Amino acid sequence: MHFTSERRLDDGVLEREFTLGEIPGTLWTPGSEPAPLILMAHNNGLPKAASRLVARARRSTAYGYAVATIDAAGCGDRPRSAADEQARADLSRAFQSGDPVDDIFESFIGPLVDNAVPDWQATLDVLLSLPEIKGPVGYSGWAALGIRLAVVDPRIAAAGFFAGGFVPRAQREEARQVTIPLLFLLQWDDEGNPRQRALDLFDAFGSREKTLHANMGGHVGTPWFEVEDGNRFYDRHLK
Repeated sequence: MHFTSERRLDDGVLEREFTLGEIPGTLWTPGSEPAPLILMAHNNGLPKAASRLVARARRSTAYGYAVATIDAAGCGDRPRSAADEQARADLSRAFQSGDPVDDIFESFIGPLVDNAVPDWQATLDVLLSLPEIKGPVGYSGWAALGIRLAVVDPRIAAAGFFAGGFVPRAQREEARQVTIPLLFLLQWDDEGNPRQRALDLFDAFGSREKTLHANMGGHVGTPWFEVEDGNRFYDRHLK
């Protein structure tokens, strides 16, 4: 891992940009003492610098967590294949016209998850070797990716997912294998995700401790107080 820049923010948090091979990332650490780590993933290929993600990360550091995010394969500014770009365009047109999106979605999101998981695990390997970071590890963000990570990586001790009705079939099946404590955030009027699918996904999780928070509003309308509740959720399971 190579740190390419760093700056000390007004609240004392150290923000560092890094690269790990071809993987670009950002790490926020709250102080001099080793801190539990939260991996914060953005949805469906958005960049790691997305303002909503950065705001969530900064709030979690205020609770005493180290937070890391990356642009995994196919995400953010990472190169995308012609097939990826075509799938994105087809998906956008299908949403706008009201046409079925399941097959297009599977062809796009399924490979994106498959390719992103190794990048996240490689990053986690290195982050846990840093003296300013300690376990256990939490996950926050994109449900499809988080399901796969929770199944394949035992270092993930608790997870908060943003509910999505459009989760690939493979991850819907894998949800039964997720047994860690889980916080599931659902926007009741999410225009891009079928509500019943999200509820069915929550029901499928194998976790004995799982909590569903549903709020009125569309896809980007998650109330800020859910960020606070999320950090208290991590306090219960990572500290």
